[in-house]
Amino acid sequence: MTEGTQPLSGVRVLDIATFIAAPFCGTIMSDFGAEVLKIEHPKDGDPMRKFGTPTESGDTLAWMSEARNKRCMTLDLRTPEGADIFKKMVAQSDVVIENFRPGTLEKWGLGWDVLHAVNPKMVMLRISAYGQTGPMRGKPGFARIAHGFAGLSYLAGEPGRVPVVPGSTSLADYMSGVWGAVGVMMALRLAEKTGRGQVVDIGLYESVFRLLDEISTVYARDGVVRERMGADVPQVVPHGHWQTKDGRWIALACTSEKIFGRLCVLMGKPELGGPDQLGPTKARLARRDEVNAMVADWVGGQDFEDLMAACDEAGVPCGPINSIADIFNDPQYKARGNLQTLQDPRVGEIVLPAGVPTLSETPPILRHAGRAFGADTDDILHELLQMSAADIAKLRATGVI
Repeated sequence: MTEGTQPLSGVRVLDIATFIAAPFCGTIMSDFGAEVLKIEHPKDGDPMRKFGTPTESGDTLAWMSEARNKRCMTLDLRTPEGADIFKKMVAQSDVVIENFRPGTLEKWGLGWDVLHAVNPKMVMLRISAYGQTGPMRGKPGFARIAHGFAGLSYLAGEPGRVPVVPGSTSLADYMSGVWGAVGVMMALRLAEKTGRGQVVDIGLYESVFRLLDEISTVYARDGVVRERMGADVPQVVPHGHWQTKDGRWIALACTSEKIFGRLCVLMGKPELGGPDQLGPTKARLARRDEVNAMVADWVGGQDFEDLMAACDEAGVPCGPINSIADIFNDPQYKARGNLQTLQDPRVGEIVLPAGVPTLSETPPILRHAGRAFGADTDDILHELLQMSAADIAKLRATGVI
């Protein structure tokens, strides 16, 4: 398979966003063949270049991972000349992705109405902390704020303890990028039919809130506020994390009465899975602490490898709680190609997470890691707008690029 046969070959995306949320949508699209042009301010650049672990290239590993497959150029959208160039690029593009605070692009004369008039078929992704409407639309925010506002942080941690970060990654940003890609794909599909683009509007908190299973429906009907439960979940038990005899942590999930019955046999207590004891889910929920303590005692007496083998044979869902070191040594990750190694001209060998999802005929392609600041400015302006070397030199002298 060649790049030209990928699903999004021929789609051009103008990425004028910063950090992770909206740019991650561009990363997803670029993995599947879209031409993504990363446009940065000529002086400041995307702050993501300095966010994370630095390298000898001057850019961080986070940048090199998440800006992969994109061509990089500089352009000051706040100048009349820069805005004019951008509009000419919009006329030849399919998607614009941005995550400025609402009203910023309008202030620069580059709001939706203006760009839609330039290219009626263009799709625009707008990701912000709270979305383009509502009383909080103008407030700034990052993933940490979104996790709290959406209700996720309230649920993360042990009962009665301080709410914690649900993992040390920017989940709301990445989730918003994924939702953004879904929205853009749907909008492009409709634009193909009707010739009219539209705005995809996402608030960071919305991307998280939509994934919190039944908590809103339960509260609306019964007034129940779900509290922090550590590794437990409210619907079933046992369903959590336990430590083995040799110090490894495992996740075990009994999501049905049949699975719990298998676990009871495995623990040497088949009678506990009966209908008059702990077999019914309702009975186990009423005796949650007792059930968890029983599982903890059993797991704590087993070595990790023996436990994994026994659960697999018995049909009890169980898996390791992996560190990144564990992941790098895991045969499943290797078999699926989830970690891919590239040779980068600036830093040498670099390992990147593979694109998702895997398509049987047109899988994602990693062409290169995140590029140097402004690496493709001249080529892009020449290719798209037929600018001469003299024209480009003049723009650079005046600070437009």
